[in-house]
Amino acid sequence: MSEAGTRVPPRRSGLTRRQKRAVSRGVQYAVFVAALVALGLTADWDQLRNQFAQVDLAERMFPDIITLALKNTVLYTMSGFVFGLALGVVVALMRLSSVGPYRWLAGIYIEIFRGLPALLIFIFVGVAVPLAFPGTEIPGGTYGKVALALGLVAAAYMAETIRAGIQAVPKGQMEAARSLGFSHARAMVSIIIPQAFRIVIPPLTNELVLLFKDSSLVLFLGVTLEERELSKFGRDLASETANSTPILVAGLCYLLVTIPLGFVVRRLEAKAGEATK
Repeated sequence: MSEAGTRVPPRRSGLTRRQKRAVSRGVQYAVFVAALVALGLTADWDQLRNQFAQVDLAERMFPDIITLALKNTVLYTMSGFVFGLALGVVVALMRLSSVGPYRWLAGIYIEIFRGLPALLIFIFVGVAVPLAFPGTEIPGGTYGKVALALGLVAAAYMAETIRAGIQAVPKGQMEAARSLGFSHARAMVSIIIPQAFRIVIPPLTNELVLLFKDSSLVLFLGVTLEERELSKFGRDLASETANSTPILVAGLCYLLVTIPLGFVVRRLEAKAGEATK
């Protein structure tokens, strides 16, 4: 074949795929940095500092914000979590029951309390329950009301999580327990539910984080000065001083709890993922 008839392979021009990805990332980083710089240059930092960073106001909040507000927030959260977990287990077992009415009741409960905002549940507990049952008091006072309100909301989500965990346990576990003479109820309590909880610990811990934030709705129940949680404590002082620094400090106190809990959730999820490999 003549030299003129030979085909010359096309020359590659431009960037490789890896180089294109690197350029794309560089452009994205540059845009992000430029947006931050523009935001920093246009913001009125003096006004923000005066409204949100008054050190003397922040110092006034201590130690009460820790010994009173944060303590109450943790107590409200834990009481709601414990009640919600207990109720969630019951509702989950009802969802898995072979008895039709149990399944229907559990399904109705889950759909209603997952669909309603938590604020409405707090108003229902604080207003509707006393009107429906005159002269009755929820045990525990404000703590009992918060446990009931938060627990009703949390149980609807926990029930579905626990149900999924129970169904994730291999069926052979129940069959092996029954072959050893365990009753269905005993096998469920002693073998199936403990294994299910190992599976659902990460999402349950995440639910605890959500409850910690929802505890701020306790103000709609009407609380005394000694029963205030973080949000109420910060809002009261902000109204008194006409400054938003107390709200910022209260928000930072939330992060003191939610960030470590979030880290725990990620660690638990990572360990659960390694166990399933």
